[in-house]
Amino acid sequence: MKDKRISLQDIANLTGVTKMTISRYLRDPKQVSEKNQEKIAKVLKEIQYIPNLAPQIMLGSRSHCIGIVIPSFKNQIFTEVLAGIESVASAHHYQTIITNYNYDKQLEEEKIINLLSYNIDALVLMEKDHTEATLQYLKTANIPVVELMDITQSFFDIQVGFDNEQAAYDMTLQMIESGKKNIIYFNSVASARDTQRYHGYQRVMKQAGLTPHQIIPDAISSIDLGKSLFHQAIQKYPDMDGVLCTNDDMAIGVLLECLNYNIPVPEQIAIAGFHGLEIGRANPQKIATVITPRFEIGKVAIELLLKRLNGEKVKSSVKLDYKIDKGQTV
Repeated sequence: MKDKRISLQDIANLTGVTKMTISRYLRDPKQVSEKNQEKIAKVLKEIQYIPNLAPQIMLGSRSHCIGIVIPSFKNQIFTEVLAGIESVASAHHYQTIITNYNYDKQLEEEKIINLLSYNIDALVLMEKDHTEATLQYLKTANIPVVELMDITQSFFDIQVGFDNEQAAYDMTLQMIESGKKNIIYFNSVASARDTQRYHGYQRVMKQAGLTPHQIIPDAISSIDLGKSLFHQAIQKYPDMDGVLCTNDDMAIGVLLECLNYNIPVPEQIAIAGFHGLEIGRANPQKIATVITPRFEIGKVAIELLLKRLNGEKVKSSVKLDYKIDKGQTV
């Protein structure tokens, strides 16, 4: 039997139940009796059965697969989002197919078309800025699509996230209230969320009569990027007394350079990051950060998608809360 794919009839012969019962079990184990569930499960494990979903897909049945497109596997912020997604998807026997596009909209288009070819039931995206062709494909596919991480006025179908602009505003305000006046915003890739955060930072700086400045390296956030931007900023803005980073790993890079040059933090330079990553909270001097609800975003997104797939009406926009943690660097 190992020389060919196991058929439903083969399993029926081994278990002593009908082929129809096997088919029902493979669609949903709860559709057959507990006795048959145990019998079939035992045989499937013994023969190391690999299901063939192709016939169901060709017949237009649900694939029980959800496509997930993330900007980068290198960006730590998506790990908890994926964990939240998986916590609900796996509990409902849904598989996830994850791909990334390295912040390249054209590559995102190709990856989405590829996922749609697998007849996925729903799609999870982490950005809202797509090519026109991508939007047309999504309309044609006619499946639920959820865009994560931020809340904006316009979105494709469903959005789950938090207010990035207000979060940056609130963190910058904390820095200003601590007495800082020359705060520089460290950007990373030129993404919509980074721009939203800059707008929040810029708004509160102007309201306080201060001059906003940002550095845009167009590179994925990392500790090394934070170090590099610190050296650029200290040369360009020698009176810099605060740094707001778009990610915690960059903030750690800034902190390490301050320690390296014996610059007291937060007395001489205050440092704040974003997302509440473990690396920032595990550091002996805890980084000030915006704690974002990444696990909850992933969890809520899949709950909404599954409800939509079951024909239920769901909220098209769900805004979750963030928290400001001043840590020990502001």
